[in-house]
Amino acid sequence: MNKTVKIISFLTLLNISSQSFAQQQIAKKHPNIVLILADDMGFSDIGSFGSETQTPVLDEMAAKGLKMTNFYNASRCCPTRASLITGLFQHQAGVGDMMNTRPEPAYQGYLNRQSVTIAEALKEGGYATFMTGKWHLGQAKENWPTRRGFDQYFGLIDGANSYFENRPYRPNQKLSIVLNEEEYKTPSDYYSTNAYTDFAIKFIEEKRKPNQPFFLFMAYQAPHWPLHALPQDIAKYKGEFMQGWDVLRQQRFEKQKQMGVISKNEKLSPRDPNLPDWNSLTQKQKEDWDDKMAVYAAMIDRMDQNIGKLKAKLKELGEEENTVFMFLSDNGGSNETINNTGFSPQIFKASKMLASNKSSFTAYGFEGANVSNTPFRSFKHWEYEGGTATPFIAYGPNYIKPQLNHQPAHIIDVMNTCLELAGVNYPKTYKGNEIIATTGKSLLPIFQKKKWKGHEALFFEHEGNRALRARDWKLVSEYPSNNWELYNLKKDRIEMNNLATKYPDKVKELTKLYNDWATKTGVIPFEELDKKRPQDKF
Repeated sequence: MNKTVKIISFLTLLNISSQSFAQQQIAKKHPNIVLILADDMGFSDIGSFGSETQTPVLDEMAAKGLKMTNFYNASRCCPTRASLITGLFQHQAGVGDMMNTRPEPAYQGYLNRQSVTIAEALKEGGYATFMTGKWHLGQAKENWPTRRGFDQYFGLIDGANSYFENRPYRPNQKLSIVLNEEEYKTPSDYYSTNAYTDFAIKFIEEKRKPNQPFFLFMAYQAPHWPLHALPQDIAKYKGEFMQGWDVLRQQRFEKQKQMGVISKNEKLSPRDPNLPDWNSLTQKQKEDWDDKMAVYAAMIDRMDQNIGKLKAKLKELGEEENTVFMFLSDNGGSNETINNTGFSPQIFKASKMLASNKSSFTAYGFEGANVSNTPFRSFKHWEYEGGTATPFIAYGPNYIKPQLNHQPAHIIDVMNTCLELAGVNYPKTYKGNEIIATTGKSLLPIFQKKKWKGHEALFFEHEGNRALRARDWKLVSEYPSNNWELYNLKKDRIEMNNLATKYPDKVKELTKLYNDWATKTGVIPFEELDKKRPQDKF
């Protein structure tokens, strides 16, 4: 070996050694944690899970990080947020239903004091804690983010709003877009997805001590109704959906199989029975749906752009290498529509406008949600896979090894994951209150591509809809019929082959497991709650 080659080899080894040392030093620090939550986004709505929508930032994170295909939420906005932010099942945290005020402790409609938020726990460990976006965990000021551990907050306290202005959508309702605890007057160029990111960056740059690690919870409104997007983003997708829902579902399904998101032996669920054959529609009906889907795709595209903007800023600040990102959705695609009950007359009128009209206030209904939830059936609110399955991505080159993982995991696991990353213990008490123990499990072994025992069972309940997943078995029922169905998800993830009659002993075994959990967790049969049910608040 000549002298030049020896020198090059030595320098190469020195460089590798230096990189290894640098990574070891980073690993000794407590990382920044960025938790990103999409709203009403279906399982197949980003590129790395099957979509035709352009999401290059999330797709790169998925390719270079962890992509989990069997990750679960709590099937609706409030319950998922309560469970995600506390590491408890939503009933344990006081939000078993929505933000409806009820006397029953498990259904009081805001976070109780027997729960602790990720922000509260990490703050005890020296973290700066920031949140932007949708809160939806209590409208009274004493329940706002700044009262639950966040140093800084900007966003929407309520469940839904215009992306362009503060625009109440229910009679006698005053929605709150706030900065910390003061009402925020939206400027003329306001677009919520951009604003949430801009304030997140502002907090990181201006509201923490030098070298202080931070926890950022960025809870985007997108792509929850109303369908609102910026013209330049909409233009990218106009005409892309004229092939119709059947073709789009099939294309996403084939892409999912190619990427390993679902088994190559899986089947695509049938078109939802509420939908007609695409070819039976008039040209105007097709164009109106294409317009809605173009806006919906544009909303997700803009969210991805903003995640990229945040990521670029962290790189500029020298923080990207010491940051862990986690991304998921709060429930499956939503079949909800804007109707003339519960919405103001002005909003109902606006629901008839084209989605691309800035003054509109509309949703994409069964038609769009059936595409979003490919390959599954059912939607937000129900406990079938279409309601509870979320794409989950975790990214952080110094903390997470690239992989595709098919183990079942749940939003209750995020709390323990954050705490282990931060070197913080889950508290037994907080501010004089005893804290309910979490049954969540840290995902760090998965992050590091090590063996993870996981859960013996995962549980679900929302407004009488129930489910239990125990390894490959899924027990599920729909309210008000309350009939248990049984599926083997390893062979039938789309839940089309009900095995309850064939395996009655398995149904009996899992029913007992579910009932024991429901009793322990404070679940009340929904027919009892339904007798005095207040109006839902989305």
